[in-house]
Amino acid sequence: MATPAKSSTPKITRITANDSGSKKSKKPVAPKRTRKVVSDDGDKLVRRTRNPFFAIWRYLKGSWYELRQVRWPDRRTTWAMTGALLLFTAFFVVVILLLDAGFQYLFNIILRK
Repeated sequence: MATPAKSSTPKITRITANDSGSKKSKKPVAPKRTRKVVSDDGDKLVRRTRNPFFAIWRYLKGSWYELRQVRWPDRRTTWAMTGALLLFTAFFVVVILLLDAGFQYLFNIILRK
């Protein structure tokens, strides 16, 4: 037979606002690749070296992560959006062609006089 679970009281932590004695958790800092550069004055400056391949890899990794978060539409929705785009494009093609024909007619009237 199973033993009953121990009755435990929840631990309540009270947070108060005070200026002193606050604990700050520090995250461990990863060592950076650096090199020492001596300036004209003789002072040593530390610069971080940049690896272009690492930057490209980080960009591709972030892009892939964002693509995985996208909510892709199903086939029916995709065709509906494609149809709406084609209708929208056809409508504005007709509007531009009508405007072009109208301006051409006006210019022909003006220039023949």
